[in-house]
Amino acid sequence: MSESTSVNGVVGVVCRGEHVLVIRRAEGVAAPGRYCFPGGGRAPHETEQEALIREFREELGILVLPKRRLWESVTPWGVRLAWWSAEIVGSPTLRPNPAEVAAVAWLTWGELAELNGLLASNRQFLAALRSGSITLVD
Repeated sequence: MSESTSVNGVVGVVCRGEHVLVIRRAEGVAAPGRYCFPGGGRAPHETEQEALIREFREELGILVLPKRRLWESVTPWGVRLAWWSAEIVGSPTLRPNPAEVAAVAWLTWGELAELNGLLASNRQFLAALRSGSITLVD
């Protein structure tokens, strides 16, 4: 896949104490029923941060503040993912969009690692985190 035709996406890692925010994808989207960090495609005119803010608004009805780019990966199907740490602004109620999100959960890193149905790209992120290639501390 050439750079000009590559598909780009963003992923947001939101931590609250020992827990991380994950979603289960709705039936009408790619990889239905699978678990992952929130995120999605980036339009050509968007920065990574703009796409992350939009995706959280669309998927969960909340505003996030992108903090720091953590990592980059390429999925087996050629999507380039930019992984960002993000912070939820305020104390909003999560309002999952049923067209995109079937469920929302706050899981520990251990629970996430054991989760059946976790997307492969998310398992790669966890492996990089465990190896020290990624650090979540600002």
